[in-house]
Amino acid sequence: MRAAILHAVGNDKLDIRDDVTLAPVGPSDVRVRIRATGVCHSDLSAMSGVLPQPVPLVPGHEGAGEVVEVGEHVTSVKPGDHVVISWRPACQECDLCVGGQPYLCMKYVIESFSKGNFRLGGDEATVFGMAGCGTWAEEVIVPWQGAIKIDEDVSWEAAALIGCGITTGVGAAINTAKVRPGSTAAVVGCGGVGLSVIQGARLSGARTILAVDPLESKHELARKVGATHAVTPEQVPEAVGELTGGAGFDYGFEVVGKAATIQSAWQVTRAGGDVVVVGAGAADDMVSISAFSLLFEGKNLLSSLYGEADVRHDFPYFAKLHKAGKLDLESMISSRIRLADLNDAVAALRGGEVLRQIVIMD
Repeated sequence: MRAAILHAVGNDKLDIRDDVTLAPVGPSDVRVRIRATGVCHSDLSAMSGVLPQPVPLVPGHEGAGEVVEVGEHVTSVKPGDHVVISWRPACQECDLCVGGQPYLCMKYVIESFSKGNFRLGGDEATVFGMAGCGTWAEEVIVPWQGAIKIDEDVSWEAAALIGCGITTGVGAAINTAKVRPGSTAAVVGCGGVGLSVIQGARLSGARTILAVDPLESKHELARKVGATHAVTPEQVPEAVGELTGGAGFDYGFEVVGKAATIQSAWQVTRAGGDVVVVGAGAADDMVSISAFSLLFEGKNLLSSLYGEADVRHDFPYFAKLHKAGKLDLESMISSRIRLADLNDAVAALRGGEVLRQIVIMD
C-alpha cells in the first residue's frame, strides 16, 4: 500500500512510496482503510522534532475511514463500520480513565514508541505511526479504543476533522473552559484549531469573541465561523479597550503553542478569568509569569489536551452538531488533495496561509 514516510527528524521531504505493508492484526486491534486525513500543524511539529516521535515515521493523526478487519477480542466495531481515529486512545481501565480524564491516559502513547505497525519494503523494517496512528497511509492498525464509530452519513472529510482539530478546539471551549453564555473570549491563533475554539465559544453563547492572528487573510473566515471581531496582534490593546473597557476578556485561549502567545493570552484575560493553553509547544519554550501576578490577579492557567474529550461521547456528539448545521466544517477545509501531494501540502502549511488541507484517499 501507499504511505508517506519520514526517515529522519528534521527532514523537509517525505518519502511517498507504495511498498509499505502492515503488521498482523492483534486480538485487540482494528485495521482501518483511511478515507480522509488532515494535514495538521502537529504533523509539522512531529517532523521537526518539537513533538518527539520515533523514526522512521508515518505522520498523520487526524483521520477517518472504514473498518476492514478486527481482532478476535474486538466487539466495539465490525468490518464496514465508519470510524474516526483517536490519536489518544484511552485504556479505559487506569485511574485516569476511570476518574474521568481519559485524554490523559498514557498507555498507548508509551506503547507507540516501541510498537510500529508498518513494515517497509522487502526487508520488513519496522516503521512507526505518529501517535500510534500514521494516517498518512492507505491503511492503519490501531487499538480498538482508537477507532470510534460514527454515523455513515457523515462525510469522510468532516469525520477526519473531528478526529483532531474540531475536538481539540471545540472541546477547549466546551469541556475545559466551560464558556458561559453571555461571556467574552479572545482566541490567539486562527488556524484550524483556533477556528474550532471560536466555534466552541459561539456554540456556548459567548457574546463577544475576538480572533487574534497576524495574517489578516484569516480574519474573514474567523468572523464567518463565529468571531465577532478580528485583529492583528498590534491591534489587541485597542480591541481590549473597546470591547472590555480595558478589563480584559473572561477567557483567553492560546492556540499557537508558543511562550510569547501564552503570555499574550494571559495579558488579554481579565482578573479572575481563565487562560486556556491549547497549542502544542516545545519542551524548552519556557513561559514566564510572575509569582505576584499568579496570586494577586486570580487568573486560572489551564491546559486543554485534546479538548479534554471523552471521544466515545464527543466524536458522535460533534458529528451530530455538524449534521444539525451548528458546526461549520466545510469552511475549515482550504483544499482537498491526494496522498502524492503531501510534500506540497507540508510546504504550504509551513507558509502559514492554509487552514486544513484534507487528503482524500482513492
